Amino acid sequence: MFSRDNWKEIFDTIKKNKLRTFLSGFTVALGIFIFVVLFGFGNGLINTFDDFFGDDATNVFFIFPGKTTKPYKGYKSNRQIEFDNSDLADIEKNFTMFLEYTTPRITRGALVKYNNESNNYTTRAVAPAHQYAEKTIVMKGRFLNQEDIKNKTKYAVIGRLVEKDLFGTKNPIGEYIDIGGSAYMVIGVFQDEGGDNEERYIYIPYTTRQLIEKNTDKIDQIIVGFRPEIGYVGAMAFDKSLDRFIRDKKNISPEDQSGIFIRNVADQLKQNQQFARVLQIIVAFVAFGTIIAGIIGISNIMVFVVKERTKELGIRKALGATPRSVISTILLESVFITTFSGFTGMLAGIALLSSMGEKLEDFFITNPFIDLGTAIFATFILILFGAIAGYIPAKRAANIKPIVALRDE
Repeated sequence: MFSRDNWKEIFDTIKKNKLRTFLSGFTVALGIFIFVVLFGFGNGLINTFDDFFGDDATNVFFIFPGKTTKPYKGYKSNRQIEFDNSDLADIEKNFTMFLEYTTPRITRGALVKYNNESNNYTTRAVAPAHQYAEKTIVMKGRFLNQEDIKNKTKYAVIGRLVEKDLFGTKNPIGEYIDIGGSAYMVIGVFQDEGGDNEERYIYIPYTTRQLIEKNTDKIDQIIVGFRPEIGYVGAMAFDKSLDRFIRDKKNISPEDQSGIFIRNVADQLKQNQQFARVLQIIVAFVAFGTIIAGIIGISNIMVFVVKERTKELGIRKALGATPRSVISTILLESVFITTFSGFTGMLAGIALLSSMGEKLEDFFITNPFIDLGTAIFATFILILFGAIAGYIPAKRAANIKPIVALRDE
């Protein structure tokens, strides 16, 4: 089957039928190319969802106050819900077994000045645990600690781009900046995987913000980090318990969806990952359809090839060629064309995905890729069916009697 004469005959046949060979190979290469690219795009979609949620910790609830839309327990509708320090303390007291940390967040905009430089930035008044919720990476100095909260210090941790804007190449640690008319000492510089927007924030102790705002105890929102070991099911149960607890404390109707809102990052991540994987399955199904189309295409071409060579095969059999040798010649040609074209299409698809990088981020596809094992497996499947596509008409031709074959028009 692998004799030199067989290979010489195959290449001679290919040279004589260049267009037919090209069409056969192109059908196969296009099928595997489309499969690799579409499957890679599906993986790129999953990357986008992972990156979107990767900026923050996934074992986190963000709790926002809202405005009621239903009267409840003697309270009228359209009541603005407010959180305060007691809510934070009550959550810590009642849900100790679930909690890893809690932190309030008070967000304000302010004009920030240093010497002759100034710009408008967003300040976040938080507790030390906020660093874990936002995955804040301290580059210089330190983050806020519990002593800063207790002593209501005027300390600030600035983002990398705030440092760049106000200080240039100068070390900001120990320098004082003016935030909305109050002087704060810079104790740290942070970076954030969330990008430029996240690195333009300034963090200060939440107790300091409350002191400045007429010694209030109000907070904008509460961030709760739960223990990862409770798992997804435990997180969903905690979500429901926390919702009931806050509604009961704030006298909000259980049916009122606007009174409070809890953003469960773990639940959102799982839902979006499931959605992305369903899309990937659909994409993979479409991609597999292109492989089927390629198999049908090469099967039709091989039927035509055998039909075209019927007389030639009849002469071979008349001269003593065995059915096995007839089948092996046609089958080897089919496998050779399918293998060469399949791996060409596979490599072209992988090369295209590698060149994409972040170019398709606007279409929610980030760093598309396909596992090499998956690509090779799909290619071998195509080669296998290509061989079957060649074997069936070859087997039929090998069974034709020489006299019948010689009479074929």
